[in-house]
Amino acid sequence: MIGIHQYEVISLMKLTKYHATSKLTAFLTAIALLLTGCSGSKTSTQTNQGLSYTDMLFDTVIKIQILDSTDESIMDGLKTLCKKYDTMFSTTNENSELYKLNHAGGQPVTVSDETAGLIRQGIHYSKLSDGAFDITIEPVSALWDFKADKPTVPASDTIAEAVSHVDYSKVDINGNTITLKDPKAGIDLGAIAKGYIADQVKTYLKKQGVKHAIINLGGNVDVIGTKPDGSKYNIGIQKPFDESGEAITSVKLKDQTVVTSGIYERYFKKNGKLYHHILDPLTGYPCENNLYSVSVITDSSTKADALSTTCFLLGYKKGMKLIEKMDGVEAIFITDDEKVHSSSGI
Repeated sequence: MIGIHQYEVISLMKLTKYHATSKLTAFLTAIALLLTGCSGSKTSTQTNQGLSYTDMLFDTVIKIQILDSTDESIMDGLKTLCKKYDTMFSTTNENSELYKLNHAGGQPVTVSDETAGLIRQGIHYSKLSDGAFDITIEPVSALWDFKADKPTVPASDTIAEAVSHVDYSKVDINGNTITLKDPKAGIDLGAIAKGYIADQVKTYLKKQGVKHAIINLGGNVDVIGTKPDGSKYNIGIQKPFDESGEAITSVKLKDQTVVTSGIYERYFKKNGKLYHHILDPLTGYPCENNLYSVSVITDSSTKADALSTTCFLLGYKKGMKLIEKMDGVEAIFITDDEKVHSSSGI
């Protein structure tokens, strides 16, 4: 097992509030305890090593560590910021702009700059992947409840009907006014929102003068600068399905982010078959390829979040080809034979 003293973060598994297998739920709870030193409830602590904020937000365990400041007023603004984003991009909270858009029956809805901007970014990655990644996956994702005590596989005809309403090209954006030209369509920003939130937290902390920090939003890890001693952060990437928290590899970061998408994050088994949460917009079922996970390293957590899912859906060959075309972006693909494949810049 990789000890916490060896890695700043034990793993990049996205620590979700719910998990389909009891053993893995217990493991995630143990990791949360190791990282937070508490029972999972909201905490804000000050030590001789800086400030720490732990909470259950964005449907996950979050932990933000400020390593060079003891100004507790920073934490007040940080908590306010996190609470703001907790429901902003929710598809189920009736007060969120996204919920109102998805339930507008095809009528135009005016949203905030942030929501409109994130939808634009989602459309960008949908186009970039030729629809392998599609932010209008919501009619499909709404059918799959990976949080349920006893998850079920939706009926095939129900999935087929939902897939018929998945098409990012039918999203019309005019300034801040969004129209879903298919009244039964819906937008799900789950594959990009946490990355965006991590970027906003990072921007806020930098504006407060913070020079050393670790932002961990359930496995979306973003760091500010270096560790106080000038060395890079060493972030462990979890070995897929390993319940001990062992890292299969690690990356060293300086003012960068790393985000992992993998089939071991949220899943359930039915009749011996594994169903995971990375859904294929073309079929409506969990994506089937030879990948366990994709981790993306770059300077924007929004980009890393979107690309980790995009590259997973594209598969190893197409995903790696896409990464190699991009400046300032690296990736680690873990295939189902547990081999680690890194892009050329790593």
